Amino acid sequence: MTQQATTTHQNMQSCIDISFHCHQTCLQTAMNHCLDTGGKLVDSEHFRLMMNCAEICQVCANFQLTNSAFCVQICKLCADVCEACADDCEKLGGMDGCVKACRECAQCCRKLVV
Repeated sequence: MTQQATTTHQNMQSCIDISFHCHQTCLQTAMNHCLDTGGKLVDSEHFRLMMNCAEICQVCANFQLTNSAFCVQICKLCADVCEACADDCEKLGGMDGCVKACRECAQCCRKLVV
């Protein structure tokens, strides 16, 4: 394996790990913190966004694992959804872990598609 191929593989493996972490973080935050806290954190628009983010992160990791021909499109969508989720969670407050995980996922996905 060439150095470039090794680096690409390492970048993809890192992004897979980050995507799965974001999936887990958004799902746990939504199902525990948001539901327990209530109020604006369970408004349908916010809660749906968090669930969409968790789901697209898992799909993104799966598409990367299978080396799908649609990986670029899914990574672009994942980055957009993660950014939106991070912005919304940051605005509402109290979800720093989710904000961080979403921003990291968006960043790694954007790097894969350039």
